[in-house]
Amino acid sequence: MKTENSETKSMANIETRQAQNELMGVFHAFQNANDERLEAIERKVASDILLEEKVDRIDRALSNAQSSLDRLSLVSRRPQASIENLVDTERKNAWTSYMRRGDENAIARIEAKSLSSSVASDGGHVAPPEVQAIIERTLASISPMRRIAAVRPTTSGNFRKPVSTTSAQAGWVAETGARAQTNTPNLELLSFPIGEIYALAAATQTLLDDAAVDIDSWLASEIAQSFAVAEGAAFISGDGTNKPKGLLAYNIVADNVQTYGDLGYVASGAAGAFATANPVDKLVDLTYAPKTPYRANSSFLMNRRTLSQVRKFKDSNGNYIWQPSLVSGQPTTLLGYAVYECEDMPDIAANSHSIAYGDFEKGYLIVDRTDVRVLRDPYSNKPFVLFYVTKRVGGGVQDFSAIKLMKFAAS
Repeated sequence: MKTENSETKSMANIETRQAQNELMGVFHAFQNANDERLEAIERKVASDILLEEKVDRIDRALSNAQSSLDRLSLVSRRPQASIENLVDTERKNAWTSYMRRGDENAIARIEAKSLSSSVASDGGHVAPPEVQAIIERTLASISPMRRIAAVRPTTSGNFRKPVSTTSAQAGWVAETGARAQTNTPNLELLSFPIGEIYALAAATQTLLDDAAVDIDSWLASEIAQSFAVAEGAAFISGDGTNKPKGLLAYNIVADNVQTYGDLGYVASGAAGAFATANPVDKLVDLTYAPKTPYRANSSFLMNRRTLSQVRKFKDSNGNYIWQPSLVSGQPTTLLGYAVYECEDMPDIAANSHSIAYGDFEKGYLIVDRTDVRVLRDPYSNKPFVLFYVTKRVGGGVQDFSAIKLMKFAAS
C-alpha cells in the first residue's frame, strides 16, 4: 500500500518529466524560429519584424518553461518534516505566545533559562532558529548571489579577513646547499562592514488569533521577499555604506591593466551592444580572462534581457551556446558554464558592465550576523499589529582576480 509521501513523490516525478518535455519542445521551437530569422537576415540583409516577434515570443515561453521546471525542483527538495516536529515545545509555545498575544514574560523566561542576551538594545527578540532557517532558504532560492558566492556567519559587527596580494616565493637548491631566505607574501586586511536590513510586516489581531495560521511561515514569507530584493541590489551595486559593497561599485579597468583592488573587464567590441561579427568570440575571451584555477567553478551572471540576446548566438559549428537544464537543481549553461539570472545586473547600454563571469565563491563574500530580531508593535498603527524584523548582513569582493566583467564598449 502506497503511503501519502510516496504518492506525492510519484506525482512530483511525473510533473517534473512533463516540465522537462515541455522545456525541450519549446527549446527546439526556439532554435527553429531563430534559425529562420538568421536565414532571413542573410537573404534580405535586413531583419523581418514578424520573425523577430515570433522569436521573442518563443524566447519568453522558454524562460517560463525553465522557471516552471526550476520551481518543481525546489518543491521536490523541500523538507517534509514540519517545524512543529523539530522544535522544543516550551520554546515554541513561548515564541507563539509572544507573536500572537505579545506575551513578553513567556519568552523572557525561556531566554533567562538559556542565559541568552537576545533582547536588542532597541527592543525585540531573536527569532527561533527554525524561523531563521525559513528566511535563509527563501533568500537562497531568490538571490542568485547567495547561491554562488561564499556565505560566512559571524557574530561581530565588522568582519575582517587577511588576504595575500602576492604569492610566496620559492627557490631551487642542492640537497646540501644553503637556503636563502625567500620573500614573504604581502598581506592585505580586507574589511566587510555589516549593515542592518529591515522590513515591516503587518497583521490583524484576527489573523494572529487564528490557530490554523502558521505564524512562523507567515512572518518569513512576508519579509523574506523584501530582504531578498534589498540584498540582491546591494550585492551588485551597493556602495558599502551601511550595506554590502556590490560588484559594480569597485574600480573597473581593462583586464590587461588590472591591479589589486580593481576588477578587470573584457570589451564586447561595440558601443552598447555585442560585436556585429562573431559576438561569441568576446564571450569566449571573457571565459579565458580568469586564470585557470578559477575556471573550474566559474559561472555567468546577467539579467534576463541580456540572456535573451545571448541565447540566440551560435558557435562556429552552428551550435547554440546556451543550453537548458533538465537536471533538478542544476542551472542552464552558456558555453558549458552555469549561467544565473540576476535582475539587478544592468541592461546592455553604452559602457555598461552587464555580464559578470568567474568563480564567485572565491571572488565574493557575503557575511551574515547569526540572528534575526523581531520587535512586536501593537500601538503605532492600530488596529494592525506591526512586526519590525531586522537582520544584519555585509559583503564585498575578497579575490579581485576571480571575477571578470564584460563592458559593452568598443574597447
